[in-house]
Amino acid sequence: MSALTKAKGFKKSRSGTYLSMAATAFGAFGVAKRVKKARHEKDTLVLIDATVSAVAIVTGLAILYRELKRLGDDDVLLG
Repeated sequence: MSALTKAKGFKKSRSGTYLSMAATAFGAFGVAKRVKKARHEKDTLVLIDATVSAVAIVTGLAILYRELKRLGDDDVLLG
């Protein structure tokens, strides 16, 4: 297997999935700041937007976790 093929398969590997989960979770910090600011300013529209973003982050993490469980032993980078 060539290095290019392995690099293309990284996103579907266990390591790639962990990296995607970390990046998605990191986005939660920005959303938390937006929620705090919206509450302080009593801006309902921004609060709704931040809440929808938070739900999207939770959903994305759940999908990545499911993908991680599916990978199991057939990790592309290991074989």
